[in-house]
Amino acid sequence: MVRAAWFSPVTLVLVICGGAVGVAARAALTVPFAAGAHPLLIPGLTLVINLLGAFLLGVVVGALDDRHPRARSFLGTGVLGGFTTYSAFAVQVVTTSGSSPLVGLALAAVTLFGGALAAATGLGAGRRMAHRPGEVETPEDAE
Repeated sequence: MVRAAWFSPVTLVLVICGGAVGVAARAALTVPFAAGAHPLLIPGLTLVINLLGAFLLGVVVGALDDRHPRARSFLGTGVLGGFTTYSAFAVQVVTTSGSSPLVGLALAAVTLFGGALAAATGLGAGRRMAHRPGEVETPEDAE
């Protein structure tokens, strides 16, 4: 029996390059609005980015499954991991809650539940793209 290597330098480089692409895409969408923006604009953009990223990660996982691990690492862990941001979401929920607790709570709820719904929708779409509509993936395999 052949064991898969637990570390691949090539995969690491792919994740790093993908992460750079994802971070650049997120910055391109948020940085132009950072100065002088309405206090809820950046949290709103972060919400949209995270929901879109959850959907796209679902598509990647659903379409690629375990057939193309390097592409999945580049696109999923790299690009979409860099594009979405949990830390900005967490800080924005806390800071928004300080001035408007209901808006902060709504931001948290929509991000969490909307992200799960977007990921499920993306998984379904990805599976349909790969012609595997009935397969159910375990959470451990979904990254």
